[in-house]
Amino acid sequence: MAQAKEKNSPAKKSMPLAHGVGRRKSSVARAWFQRGTGKIEIDGVDIKQYFDTDIDYLNATKAFRLVPMSSNYDVHALVNGGGKVAQSDALKLALARCFVLLDEACRAVLKKEKLLRVDSRVKERKKPGQKAARRKFQFVKR
Repeated sequence: MAQAKEKNSPAKKSMPLAHGVGRRKSSVARAWFQRGTGKIEIDGVDIKQYFDTDIDYLNATKAFRLVPMSSNYDVHALVNGGGKVAQSDALKLALARCFVLLDEACRAVLKKEKLLRVDSRVKERKKPGQKAARRKFQFVKR
């Protein structure tokens, strides 16, 4: 049991400098920053391999491209739930929150690009007596 916990925790190379959590739909991303060379690793896999489309990759690393000091840190992230698009949005928020913890001066840049804003939209539930969340069954007059 102890080995399973070590597998999901961040790398033990050095103590993490900052920790951020981001959520989107049903996905949750947890990110830890350590001193390094700008490498981003998600669940033990390089970010370019994890996000197979360029759109998801660019979306997740938007905060990294805006902050000039980002090349001084390595990121280890754990992502659970949801699809790849929601996971990239959750990771984007987690990275932005980490940068704010490290340097409060980054807040203005990240806030201007709306990276610190939580996207709280989730799928609407299906209602009883209807076909879907808003779609009704076909009405027959006669």
